[in-house]
Amino acid sequence: MSRRRPQARRPAGSVSNKPLVAIVGRPNVGKSTLFNRLAGQHIAIVEDIPGVTRDRSYADAFVLGREFVLIDTGGFDPESDDPMKAGIASQVRLALQECDVVVCVVDATVDPLPADREAIALLRDAGKPVIFVANKADSQSKAHDAVSYYELGMEEILPISALHGRGIGELEEAIAARLPEVVEITEPELDVPRVAIIGRPNAGKSSLVNQLCGEERQLVDDRPGTTVDSIDTLVERDGKRFILIDTAGIRRKRSVKKRGVEGLSVLQAIRSIERSHVVVLMIDGETGVGEQDAKIAGLANERGRALVIALNKVDLLDRDAQKKAMDRTREILAFVPWAPMVTVSALKGRGVSALLGRVDDAVTEHRKRISTAELNRFFEEVIERHPPPTMHHRVVRLYYITQASVAPPTFIIMCNQPKDVHFSYQRYVVNQIRKRFGFKGTPLRVRYRGKKRGR
Repeated sequence: MSRRRPQARRPAGSVSNKPLVAIVGRPNVGKSTLFNRLAGQHIAIVEDIPGVTRDRSYADAFVLGREFVLIDTGGFDPESDDPMKAGIASQVRLALQECDVVVCVVDATVDPLPADREAIALLRDAGKPVIFVANKADSQSKAHDAVSYYELGMEEILPISALHGRGIGELEEAIAARLPEVVEITEPELDVPRVAIIGRPNAGKSSLVNQLCGEERQLVDDRPGTTVDSIDTLVERDGKRFILIDTAGIRRKRSVKKRGVEGLSVLQAIRSIERSHVVVLMIDGETGVGEQDAKIAGLANERGRALVIALNKVDLLDRDAQKKAMDRTREILAFVPWAPMVTVSALKGRGVSALLGRVDDAVTEHRKRISTAELNRFFEEVIERHPPPTMHHRVVRLYYITQASVAPPTFIIMCNQPKDVHFSYQRYVVNQIRKRFGFKGTPLRVRYRGKKRGR
């Protein structure tokens, strides 16, 4: 299993681009098993049937002091006439364009196949650092069988068993040695909030960027999928500076697999969330909020990013339809009640100033810090008004609270029984913190830790 650690703490407001590592190879060589092993969790579907993985999967990974994003690709079979597999080959090529390191997986138990030869030829043209691994080398004798792949011209091949963890340590060392250095975005742009404009295709993201820039900076088209690359634009408006990240529309997975370019767009949109401080979720007021919008909001919340909801195209709705759209949006996105919602018309500029105001407020709340003394005066009132319930015949005692970090605001509560603090009481504490100190527009993290006993 991969050696992991908590994510390193970065200065408030800093962001970085994590390197990308793609796993490629022909079908049924164990790419998804290796993906799960390196990611340290069961994410990709693993079946002993070729072609189970069709879309790329992404996960954060950590090896030997280095963080990166791991990409699982579908099996590469250039000789297949199946349109689905042809689409997979296109996705593999797109992954190669985007990634920093490639892990090429072959099957140690069989001799090289034509698909292996084609994949290696493709990798030679990619011009990226490549690590060749022979999977299913469950024993020393099977590891020796992998030498037949040297005839394909590779300098080194690592025998591994993704299922049993054999040789994974050597593979992690090889990955860490080839990763590029992570570039932290620091001064002079550290205090300039980076705003990712995310949403489904045709929600009006590029129109909003054009409205904020005061010019036709982005290509605007009423056909979905016009924007492919993520583009950063420095904007100064009303005395405030923002770096806007316009992203490609995120579609459902079953739509992404139909066109390889959209698969790349999804990856770039996810990377834009990683690089941002605030996410503006653009929702088409005409079509209404959907499941994919909820997933985007969930991703922003999971990544600890501030979030502002922009209900667009309200100029096309009457008052009743607008209220219905707002109520429906709040209902679907009920898990982020702290995210402010603004009605806008990106095309006509209506509500754009109000949206920027909410974004500025969200940045302030995202970086806000409360003193320990003020927090504990408040915390005493909370406990006195509603003490934690007894769990498993044990009294739960909460000692004190402190704010550990910002962006997102993270609080540590010291107690005697961290595991016995009921989830409903945890929710109560979060609600009380928001009621007293605000934090509108930003997720909160509240951790419970046990107090170490003396000898």
